[in-house]
Amino acid sequence: MAGESLEYRCKITELKRKSWMQSVRNANVTERTTQWNCVNWRKVNKVVRRLRLRIFKATRSGKLKLVRNLQRLLMRSYSNILISVRRVTQINQGKNTPGVDKLVIKTPAARGLLVDILTKFIPWKPYPTRRVYIPKANGKKRPLGIPSIIDRCLQAIVKNALEPYWESKFEGSSYGFRPGRSAHDAIGKIYNIARPNKTKKWVVDADIKGCFDNIAHEPLIKIIGNFPARKLINLWLKAGYVDKGTFYETETGTPQGGIISPLLANIALHGLEKALGIKHNNRGELTGKRAIVRYADDFVVFCETKEDAEKSVTILNKWMKDRGLALSDEKTKIVHLTQGFDFLGFNVRQYPVSNTLTGFKLLIKPSKQTMQNVRNKIRYVWLENKSQSVDYLVDKLNPIIRGIANYLRIGVSTEAFSSLDHWMYIRERRYTKRMHPNKSDKWREKRYWGRLNLDRMDNWVFGDKASNKHLLKFNWFNIKRHTLVKGTSSPDDPELRQYWVEREKSKSQTLEPSNQKIAKKQDYLCPVCHESLFNGETLHRHHITPRHQNGKNNLANLQLVHYYCHQQIHSNHTKHSSQSEEVLIW
Repeated sequence: MAGESLEYRCKITELKRKSWMQSVRNANVTERTTQWNCVNWRKVNKVVRRLRLRIFKATRSGKLKLVRNLQRLLMRSYSNILISVRRVTQINQGKNTPGVDKLVIKTPAARGLLVDILTKFIPWKPYPTRRVYIPKANGKKRPLGIPSIIDRCLQAIVKNALEPYWESKFEGSSYGFRPGRSAHDAIGKIYNIARPNKTKKWVVDADIKGCFDNIAHEPLIKIIGNFPARKLINLWLKAGYVDKGTFYETETGTPQGGIISPLLANIALHGLEKALGIKHNNRGELTGKRAIVRYADDFVVFCETKEDAEKSVTILNKWMKDRGLALSDEKTKIVHLTQGFDFLGFNVRQYPVSNTLTGFKLLIKPSKQTMQNVRNKIRYVWLENKSQSVDYLVDKLNPIIRGIANYLRIGVSTEAFSSLDHWMYIRERRYTKRMHPNKSDKWREKRYWGRLNLDRMDNWVFGDKASNKHLLKFNWFNIKRHTLVKGTSSPDDPELRQYWVEREKSKSQTLEPSNQKIAKKQDYLCPVCHESLFNGETLHRHHITPRHQNGKNNLANLQLVHYYCHQQIHSNHTKHSSQSEEVLIW
């Protein structure tokens, strides 16, 4: 069985034996054997979503006893276990990275067995995390702690119960690692605060020194309070890590790489608005002399004077000391908006102009470092595949170009996109010259460039004329302003259900035009699980009438489905699945 060694099967067998010995009856569930490909995901998602909404509502109403009962119910819920296993073993980026247990779950049978184990195996001593290092943009390496596969599933189960409680309490200025919020919302908030007609011109560009590695455990557990799984969370924090075969204890910090770690970091940093004395009126508008925008451990504070900005730094250092944190003296700086600052890949700066009442204009552009990172990323793909065919290169580069352009298009990025397209043209010429060193420039131009995109009057589109595959251009992505999320709104708020439905629909603008039509036809929902198409999962095109049965490739015969929902559709006739799939460029 793919991805399963003898050691893997032995470990799973041992876990199953222990689960029988420590069997605990699950909430509203009798004995069962999970058939992964037969799961009714529509019903599963509905059960979990309803419980999350009830937790949120009970928290807002101050019914703490009901909140704890609902949290216990959700943690024992069979549906929550199914969703958690799906997220850990299929959706998350690290699904193929093992922890110290060396287990990777890759087959439907293994996922079903893991679900059965988790429904019974409650008493648990966490494994230490496995320390790995990934490169950072500045050339350094970031340490990640990879938990074992069962710890990751348990963390996902616990997170689903803990998150809606805190979603009802989190401040509106917090945008990182929260459902329904993104870096674009943080940039949108900065735009509203930093406009020239506003008074907060001084900015504390803050940097927390090793935030995830230094969060104090005791204050964090105290903030979490009487949560039913607080002891298990404490065990995860104290589990330690293994680096190159050596075990190290963890007295502070929450490991980057754990599913629950971003939520714990948000909980630890909750209260910055109160500490800085930031106030809002009944309509959610700022009324104080300060403002803050936070994305995980990155944040900026806006003040009216330089003296107040310096005072804010003192307040922040005092507040963070109680949580085991401190601002970095080297990286934390106070700047005026006319000097500008970088945040989440963008440069925010006011420029002097003569055609406005204030004499200044706010421009949010891709930062110089971001532009260099983009070129480095794309250059690596060109060099790694310099001998591959054009079709192969297009398939590799287009998803990268689409992702970068969709992220940067909310800013003033027209000039940056033109610069990147010119740089890409140089790379294309180098590629063609290497592939055909004895041909003339005119021959190469005729072979590789032309009006390959019929929707655009552009005769310099690079690609393969035989297959009509062509490389996307950055300037094909029009600048699109992002609509800022309202105040403290959360998808777990039952009163805002329609608001979030409409907000999810707007994400279809990141798709190709033809796929936007398909998404609209099915009301932007996956026809299998009835969840939003834009929940973070990869999308596939599904042929309602399979092509081996003469199904056509027109819009009437196509559906957009989540990748793993597509697998479930074809689970009973896998021999035809390869003929019925077309991967969506995402």
